[in-house]
Amino acid sequence: MRPSRVAASRSRGVLILDWDDGTRSEIPLRGLRVACPCAECRGGHAAMGGPGSPDMLERPLPAGWSAELQSVEAVGNYALQPVWSDGHSYGIYSWEYLRELSPGGLPGGAA
Repeated sequence: MRPSRVAASRSRGVLILDWDDGTRSEIPLRGLRVACPCAECRGGHAAMGGPGSPDMLERPLPAGWSAELQSVEAVGNYALQPVWSDGHSYGIYSWEYLRELSPGGLPGGAA
């Protein structure tokens, strides 16, 4: 599954993904930063690769981390790589991982 559209709303603080099955996911940027899948944020390579869960979005933002999105880049046809204002840019969020983080998605692209 892939998104047909990806947008970030800094004013609302969400990453918006319109999926090819017609659902819409709105992932809070703070939660997206907390759920970073990189080795640095996960505490080492052994902790990488686990599935995502909407529960991850509820974790507190660690001290010194920023949830202010500077930019987001496509990684091939399979992922996104956000760049945060604290300089962190190591997390590569696959479409599968983003869908796992998504709190259900909203039918028909409704917000």
